[in-house]
Amino acid sequence: MVIAPARREVVFAPRLDRLLHEHRTDGFFRLEPDTVGIADPDLMDAVLRARPANAEERPTFKPVLGRQVTRAESASLMQALGADVRAALKRPADRPDLTGAWPAVPHDYLRRFVFGPETRRFRVLVDRRLELTPKLTWSAVAAGAALVRPPREDTPLSVLARQVLAADDFAERRFRMYLYRRVAAPICFTVAALVTSAVWLGAPFDDDVPNEHVINEALRLLPPSWNVLRVRSPEFTEVDARITAGDDVLLLPLLSHRSPELWEAPDEFRPRRWAGLDADRHRGYLPFGHVSERCWGRHLVLPLASRLLDVVRAEGLVPDPRRTTARVELDGLLEPSDVKIVRPRRSGSR
Repeated sequence: MVIAPARREVVFAPRLDRLLHEHRTDGFFRLEPDTVGIADPDLMDAVLRARPANAEERPTFKPVLGRQVTRAESASLMQALGADVRAALKRPADRPDLTGAWPAVPHDYLRRFVFGPETRRFRVLVDRRLELTPKLTWSAVAAGAALVRPPREDTPLSVLARQVLAADDFAERRFRMYLYRRVAAPICFTVAALVTSAVWLGAPFDDDVPNEHVINEALRLLPPSWNVLRVRSPEFTEVDARITAGDDVLLLPLLSHRSPELWEAPDEFRPRRWAGLDADRHRGYLPFGHVSERCWGRHLVLPLASRLLDVVRAEGLVPDPRRTTARVELDGLLEPSDVKIVRPRRSGSR
């Protein structure tokens, strides 16, 4: 049979659903006694320009066991990750079987695609199950760091893994292995979430709509992070007197991406809209943060997502038509959870 596009719905977690229903048209509002929410694009821009993000506000720089992560260390990690991604993208296109439960299936594929058949101590650090509790992550990190014996010379390893193994002692290996988890897992999480969102929202896609437009629209409706936190700071009071000295600021792409003042048919998946829009400059569009401090992984996420979409489109993959709703939880990235992806049978097949 031929499966026609069906109307699929996203069911948001209660807190997200309340934000959308109660504050969609509010540019500024109070969320908590000590927290304000901002969705006005010009005010978001002003707040984000007021001061750079600090170490606690940028995950890449958050301290590890009390040790600061320097900009140079973060840059070195991202350079290694970039080398691994570029090497993966240079390989010939493959046609893996990606049917099954998403986003778990593409996450596992991306781990293999980017990092290859690494030793178990590294493979486990990208496992989705470590998200269940920080204790699991630290157990995996400590166990891997305790393995002093290096792998054989002919063992295939990513550039990122070799950087970890260059450490001289347990404490340094543990530190580097945690940072491996910090950059390796999110690239798989983010790309898998983004493409799962795109497939749920719009597959099958029209042939004349480029991947770039599909990705931009999926990022609009389900941005990887629904908020950007800035902790209380005197600079923000100078931007807007409604922000008091004791207020944390929660900037909300979830709302600005669906504002009826900024978008035509804001709740509809319309990738063709991006033929006339600039994703880097559109007001209120912040899927990877502000123009002054974009997410460092953006230039890696987008080509990997496009590569994964190539497979989806070549194989004609679509969500199981028997399911018309998918839940988006509050924890972690915004993504439809546990979506069954199938390869539909074509007309005349048995």
